[in-house]
Amino acid sequence: MKNSYSCMNIDAEVLVTWFRESARDLPWRRPGVTGWQILMSEIMLQQTPVARVAPVWEEWVKRWPRPSSLAAVSPAEVVRAWGKLGYPRRALRLHECASHLAQQYDDEVPADVEILLTLPGVGDYTARAVACFAYGQSVPVVDTNVRRVIARAVHGRAEPGSPAAKRDLNDASALLPVRNGAAFSAALMELGATVCTARSPQCAVCPVTACAWLQAGRPAHDGPRRRTQRYAGTDRQVRGRILDVLRGANGPVDRGRIDAVWLNDPTQRDRALGSLLEDGLVEQTAQGLFALAGEAG
Repeated sequence: MKNSYSCMNIDAEVLVTWFRESARDLPWRRPGVTGWQILMSEIMLQQTPVARVAPVWEEWVKRWPRPSSLAAVSPAEVVRAWGKLGYPRRALRLHECASHLAQQYDDEVPADVEILLTLPGVGDYTARAVACFAYGQSVPVVDTNVRRVIARAVHGRAEPGSPAAKRDLNDASALLPVRNGAAFSAALMELGATVCTARSPQCAVCPVTACAWLQAGRPAHDGPRRRTQRYAGTDRQVRGRILDVLRGANGPVDRGRIDAVWLNDPTQRDRALGSLLEDGLVEQTAQGLFALAGEAG
């Protein structure tokens, strides 16, 4: 049985106290935020920095405070509002999820992890994050930050290595205290995001004093460091440029407007356009013009 506060190398009571005193004032952590608004924040935050997400999320909360309000607009309007957040397929999945919630769940986001997992665009991490952060459920929530904290504090390694869903979830579950489990999960994630960071860990101010990695002298990572994913010159960049053209257009555009966004490599441009069509972000009219989803007429 777990102790009520201390598990392995991390004192849960100390960590939760630190979190309550030091946590960032993020808009989705403020009182009155709904499960739907937490779900929006979690989907937006996937592979996207907080600073970029916060203003977009606040705009979305005002425009679409409930699933039904988002479901009522066109996919094209959602993709336009997504702007520069990146990975715009998330916008379509969120729109699809909103329609499902409005029709099947009376405009509410379920609190149960297993039900959340049945929603369009909701994976294991997002389901657990919503259950934890929106509804206070004591469930392990594992992201890159949590994996790094556990690797260091518990296992004494500089880096967590490749993800392994079952192992990572078991590690986080073993740490959950009997009380304040939701706050502990939030604190663990916050610690990795702000103190136990990948490149500049601030061990001097870390509330985890029994960290196995620190006690071992902070040994270096024993394998190749994961490379930062580049953006310039990738298909993602070309896709983004094509979407920029379509977002700014008043209607469907001809192929010449698309071709002009990327003259360096026509093959790459065609591949990027093809992937946008396949993902449903872009549609082609009977006349051969191109538009955002739902605007082909």
